[in-house]
Amino acid sequence: MPGQSGNYMASSETASITKPSVVDFNNTEIAFAHKSNTELNRTGWLFRMMNKQWLVNVGGTAGLWLNSTGIGLFNPFIRATIFKQFCGGTSLDNSVEAIDHLKQRNTYTVLDYGAEAKTKEVDFDLTLQENLRAIQFASNHKAVTVISSKVTALASFDLLEKFQRKEAFLSEEQKAFDRIVGRLDTLCSSAQANGVAIFFDAEETWIQDTIDHLVKLMMEKYNRERVVAYQTYQLYRKDKLQNLKSDYEEAKSKGYILGAKTVRGAYMEKERKRATTLGYPSPIQDNKEATDRDYDAAISFLVDHYQDIASCNASHNARSNQLQAELMEERGIPHDHPHLTFCQLLGMSDIITFNLAQAGFNVAKYVVYGPVKEVVPYLIRRARENSSVTGEMSRELGLIMTEIKRRGLK
Repeated sequence: MPGQSGNYMASSETASITKPSVVDFNNTEIAFAHKSNTELNRTGWLFRMMNKQWLVNVGGTAGLWLNSTGIGLFNPFIRATIFKQFCGGTSLDNSVEAIDHLKQRNTYTVLDYGAEAKTKEVDFDLTLQENLRAIQFASNHKAVTVISSKVTALASFDLLEKFQRKEAFLSEEQKAFDRIVGRLDTLCSSAQANGVAIFFDAEETWIQDTIDHLVKLMMEKYNRERVVAYQTYQLYRKDKLQNLKSDYEEAKSKGYILGAKTVRGAYMEKERKRATTLGYPSPIQDNKEATDRDYDAAISFLVDHYQDIASCNASHNARSNQLQAELMEERGIPHDHPHLTFCQLLGMSDIITFNLAQAGFNVAKYVVYGPVKEVVPYLIRRARENSSVTGEMSRELGLIMTEIKRRGLK
């Protein structure tokens, strides 16, 4: 949770980490070495604005409405502020500078085309083509080993939901669903041929079973020699720790390598509200402690089975990253083992990313890219999640202010 602890982390979640033996998450000098004094001050201003929840809520609602109507009135402001902080560029080529900048700091890139909330077949096909271009781009850039994709950017949400409800498809719906499978297969085939992997994001519970089904089809087909497709596990769900263990057993029985990306989760308020409205038990953990417990249990499980599972610890929680680093050290697992990786979002948690990189761990940044109008929904969702749910903005602001003070800046 956010707070001012008085140490470099400026966060209660890391206050007890006083003598890290494997990686030092107290070092803001390393974390922000890539920022000039001017850039650091500008970032501090941005996070102060984003730490105002009312401003994020009002601005987010207005921004989404304007974006949906095609009015780009605030796009220049967005591009100069939150887009600059959290996105690599407006295109793949425009993102090269960010990718090279990360590479210089021993940090890999996960490319993420930021398009969301698509509903038309033509848009799904356009997203597929963009993802295929990203795979080709990655094959020519050694610092890019993974791309990320949302199934709902490639498929109808309604169709995914209907499949999960086990309702019979009409003839045209079955053809549309077959095209979804075809898009995923095309992606994975290209990734396999080009030595790239794909993270498939987790989404809402009422379509997640369908996504799980689709990704398992891809893993069973393509994760034979190495991991091409990764499933994402949201550990704020009560059932996901057991799902992870069951999926591991299923993968072993079918002879493929499980790909597992772990996150805490991104739809908590939406999930709880829907459960209350429709009168079913919430699938979300009752409290943060339960989420933390299951998340860390998942990390321990993944390290214990690292030879049979390729995993990515995609967490902004310092304790969970510290746990994996310490477990790897205790077991004598090389810091840069390809089956045990870490990842954080570009523009967030530099204290974690760059200190892990400094200690020789295999770590990457999610680099979102795309035209400003396409990534506005992503940026607003990210700002809302971080300010109202996880408190990431307060935590990041505390770190930035600590470094500003260390440098003797105003």
